[in-house]
Amino acid sequence: MDEPAATIHQTYTNVADLAEALIACPSVTPAAGLVFDCLEAQLAPLGFAVHRFTAGEAPDGPVENLFAIRHGPADSRHFAFAGHVDVVPPGEGWTSAPFAPERRGELLYGRGAVDMKGAIAAMVLATRDIPADAGTISFIITGDEEGPARFGTRALIDHIRAVDEAPDLCLVGEPTSASRLGDTIKIGRRGSVNIWLEIEGREGHVAYPHLADNPITRLIALLADLDALKLDNGTEWFQPSNLEVTEITAPNPATNVIPSRAAARISIRFNALHTGAELVDRITTLAASHGATAHAVISGEAFLTSPGPFSALVQEAIAAETGTAPELSTSGGTSDARFLKDVCPVIEFGLSNATMHKRDEGVALADLEGLARIYRQIALGALKAV
Repeated sequence: MDEPAATIHQTYTNVADLAEALIACPSVTPAAGLVFDCLEAQLAPLGFAVHRFTAGEAPDGPVENLFAIRHGPADSRHFAFAGHVDVVPPGEGWTSAPFAPERRGELLYGRGAVDMKGAIAAMVLATRDIPADAGTISFIITGDEEGPARFGTRALIDHIRAVDEAPDLCLVGEPTSASRLGDTIKIGRRGSVNIWLEIEGREGHVAYPHLADNPITRLIALLADLDALKLDNGTEWFQPSNLEVTEITAPNPATNVIPSRAAARISIRFNALHTGAELVDRITTLAASHGATAHAVISGEAFLTSPGPFSALVQEAIAAETGTAPELSTSGGTSDARFLKDVCPVIEFGLSNATMHKRDEGVALADLEGLARIYRQIALGALKAV
C-alpha cells in the first residue's frame, strides 16, 4: 500500500500514468478510500467541487460514492461522465501482480485496466482541455457497480436530485468495444430478473413412492415448461429475451430417501417488450400450477436511448478518431446505465472488453490516448445544443 499512497496526490497529465495510479489502488468491490483519494486529487485541481459520501448498511453497504461537478456559465448545458472504480476479485495466475500495473510492449496490464479505471483516467484527462466556460461537467462515480449495486449509482442519483444537479446527457465508460476501439457503443440494455423456485414435497422411502411426494419430479416438469417458453422474437434494437436455468438443488444425503424439497433458480434477460414485474407474474403463475412458490429480484428494466442527435454525436466523435462509425448495440449484460436512464439520456462507450474480468486484464496504451481524445470531443459536442 506504500507505493499507491505515495503517488495518489500527484497530478497526472498522461492517461496511462493516471490509469496506473488508479490500478495501483486495490479496490475489489465495494471500493473505498485510496482509489477515491486518487480520483479526488486529480479532479480538485481542475476546478471540480468533489463530494464523497457513503450510503447503505451491511450486508450490501456501506458503499463509497463520488459526485464531482465543475459549473459552467449560468444556464449552460450539463454533461456527465459516469462509471465505477470497483473491480472484481483478480483471481490467481496473473503474469504480474494484478494491482501492480505493468507495461509490457504496447499494453498496460492490471485489474481494472479496461473495466474501468482506464476509461475513468481518459475521462479525467479529457476534461483538462475543456475550458470551464464551455459548460457544466460532472463525474458520477461509484464504488459498487460490480457488486450488489444497491447503494452505489442509485444513491448517487438520489444525491444529484437532492442538490438539483441532473445532467442533460450522460456517458458511461463501460468497455463496449469488441474487436477494436470504437467499433460498438451501447444505446440500451436488456433488463434482468432472477427468480428462485421452490417445491415442497413429502419425504419417504424410495421403495414406497406411493407414501411420498417427490418434489424433484414436479420440479423437472416445471423446468421443462419454462424451457419451452418463447418469450418473444426480439425487436429492431433488441435480441430475443432468454430464460436460463442457473441452479438446481435437492438436498438429500441418503440414497434411499425421496427428498422433501427441491429448488431451482432461473435468470431472464429481457428486452423492451416486457417489464420485470410482468415476467415475474407470468413465471409465478406457471410455478403455482406445479405446486411451486417463486421469489424474484428484478435487477433492472430494459431501456433504449433512441438513435438520434446524441448517438450521432458519439458516432461522429469516434469516426473522427478511428475512421469508422461504430455499431449501435443493446447486447451484453447490465450496467449502471439502467439507473442513470431515469435521469437523462445515456449512452455507454469505452475500451475493448476482450480481457475484462479475466486474468492479465490489459489495455493498449494507444487506446487510452485515443479514448481521451474521443471523450473530449463528445463532451464538447454534448455541451452544445444536441
